[in-house]
Amino acid sequence: MGIFEFIVYGLLILTSVVGLAFIVERAIVLRWRRVVPPEIEGAIESCHTPGDVPLLRRLCQQHQSPMSRLLLVAAEHLDWPKAEVVDALQTRARHEITRLERGLVVLEIIVGIAPLLGLVGTIIGMMSVFADIGLTGLNDASKLAQGIATILRTTLFGLLIAIPALIAWNYYTKKVETIAVEMETLCDTFIRRQYREEKSAPNIEAKTAPAARSSAVSSAHPKPEPATP
Repeated sequence: MGIFEFIVYGLLILTSVVGLAFIVERAIVLRWRRVVPPEIEGAIESCHTPGDVPLLRRLCQQHQSPMSRLLLVAAEHLDWPKAEVVDALQTRARHEITRLERGLVVLEIIVGIAPLLGLVGTIIGMMSVFADIGLTGLNDASKLAQGIATILRTTLFGLLIAIPALIAWNYYTKKVETIAVEMETLCDTFIRRQYREEKSAPNIEAKTAPAARSSAVSSAHPKPEPATP
C-alpha cells in the first residue's frame, strides 16, 4: 500500500468514526424526553391560570430542556402584550432549533466527502494500475488485480460511510422539524390560556355597560307615581 492509499484509508476511517459519533450523539439529544420532559408537559396541561405559572416556572428551572427554556421566556414576560411575547418566543425558538440541529451539518458534510474520498482512492488505484502496466506490460496479472481491488475497496468504503450518514441526516432533519411543530403547539396552548382572561375582560365590561347605563337612566328619570283618588 502506497502513502497516498494509506492517507485515503486513514481519512475514510476518520470520517466513519466522526459520523458514527455524531449519529449516536444526536440520537441521545433528540429524544423526546430530553427535549420535552414529562414533568414539563404535564405542567403545561395543568397550567390554566396565571396563578399556576409560578409552579410551572419552578419545574422549568429544575428540568432544563429546550421546552423549559421557551416556557421561561414566556412566563417571565406575561406582563407584556401578547404580540411581543410571541415575538420573544419566536426569537428564542429559532435559537433552540439551531441547537437541536447542531451536528447535522457534520453528517451532511460526511455524506458529500465520503464518496469523494472513495473516488480519490479509485483514481489512485487506476494510476497504480497504469503505472505498473507501463513498466511491466500486461504480463503480471497480479499487479492488475491488486490495482482493481484497491479501486473497488475505496469506492465501497466511501459508499458504506455515506449511506448510513445520509439516512441519519434525513431522519434527524425530519425529527427536528417534528419537534419544532410540537414545541410550537405547546407554547401556543400556554400563551392562549394565559391571555384568555385578558380577552374575556372586555367582553364582560361590554355586557355590563348597557345594564349600568339603563340603571343610571332609570334612577335619573323615575317613573311618576299614579295619583290617588
